[in-house]
Formats: sequence, C-alpha cells, structure tokens
Amino acid sequence: MTSPIAGTIECMTRILVIDDDRLMRRSVSLSLTDAGYATETAGSGEEGLAAARKLRPDLVLLDIGLPGMDGLETLRAFQREIAAPVIFVTARRRELDEIVGLEMGADDYITKPFDMDVLLARVKVVLRRAQQSQPPPAPSRPIAVGDLRIDPAAHQVTVAGDLIELAPKEYDLLYYLAQRAGEAVRLEEIIVNVWGEEWAGETQTVYVHVRWLRTKIEKDPAKPRRLLTVRSVGYRLVAVDGRPQTADSV
Repeated sequence: MTSPIAGTIECMTRILVIDDDRLMRRSVSLSLTDAGYATETAGSGEEGLAAARKLRPDLVLLDIGLPGMDGLETLRAFQREIAAPVIFVTARRRELDEIVGLEMGADDYITKPFDMDVLLARVKVVLRRAQQSQPPPAPSRPIAVGDLRIDPAAHQVTVAGDLIELAPKEYDLLYYLAQRAGEAVRLEEIIVNVWGEEWAGETQTVYVHVRWLRTKIEKDPAKPRRLLTVRSVGYRLVAVDGRPQTADSV
C-alpha cells in the first residue's frame, strides 16, 4: 500500500538537478522544494542519467561543465532515453555553448550567477510549454514544397531526395511554414504557433532558427531561394524552380 507521503511525492512535478557544484545543487534543490517541486540531485552526467532512469523527471536542470561526460554529451543521452525538457544551468557564458545547446534541443539556457526567482520563472515557463505541447495528428500524406519534402509520420525532411537532420524546433518551424507554403507569414504568427504565446516578442529566437535552417536546406545560405525573408513582415517558404528570386524578396 502506498503511503500518503509517497503518494504526494508521486503527484508532484519531479525535477532533476545535475551539477558538479555541491553548494549549487543544494541551493537550487532547496529553492525548488520550497516552490513545491520534488527534486533529485546528481553530481555528474553518469549519475544524472542513472537517476533519470529511476525518477523519470518532468524537467532536468543540467550544467554543461560536468566532469567526465559533459552536459552536451549528457543531453544527447537524455534525448535517446528520457523524454523530458532540459534547461542548461551553467557558468559558461560563451555564445557558442548557448547556440549549440539550443540547436541540440535544450529548451532554455541560464547562466550563473542568476537570481533564483528568475530560474523559478524559467522552470514554470518550460514546464507549462511542455504540458501544453500536444503534437497534432500526423496527416496521411507528406507535404512537398518543390523538391523539399516533409513526412510527418516519419518525422523526416528531405531535399532533392537527401535526408536532412533537423533539431526539434527547426523541424517545427519548417513544418509550420510548409503548411503555409507561398504565404508571407508574420513573425508574430510564427512565434505563437511554433514556440507558444509566452515567447511573444522573442524575435531573436526565430532569426537564429531561420539561420540554422538555411544552412541545412539551402545550397547557399547567404543567398536563400527556399526560405525567404519578407521585409517588415516575416518569412515565406517557396518551391525552388531554378529561377533566381528578386532582390526584394530575399
């Protein structure tokens, strides 16, 4: 028979904190516990992965600079085994780490030192987004925009028959634009429909993901012919027909 305490913990949102700094682990864990979350901590990527297999957390706070298996390697392992959103919590401020982390599928990124209220706010946003994110039913047929083809059932993208590897949000962005192929889609619509209303105003996120997408689906990302910028509006996904685009549409 399950005890009342065990039952309460089972119903609580479970957060796994992975950080090699013992004082940081304790501080973050205490703040999360005070906020009503059930927490587990680990001091390395290997320990964190083992804990996650048992705990099945609803969210992971993951440091990049871990001993042994670092945060990026740990994230790859989580993506293979654990379906939980991840927030990078780290002392590394270099932009490259942030870009690589988000491209790999991390849901957010916060650098030390940080205000605990800011961390708690980020936690709430990511958890809410994960709870509200329900994938739409896969259509029976793939979407084709010229030689760019999206197969929602297989979650695959090909260009001219070549398989393209996309990060989760890159895929979501491309899929949304493909559903509206040929239209000039406003930036605000993209943010709300791909990231959610709580991301309203975060235009830089769209710019970065468009840049990543272009490196993967365009022959020359600096002169895009598929994913076009519509000045003062947003973006348009079009079929490539061999003719150059006019300057005002690129």
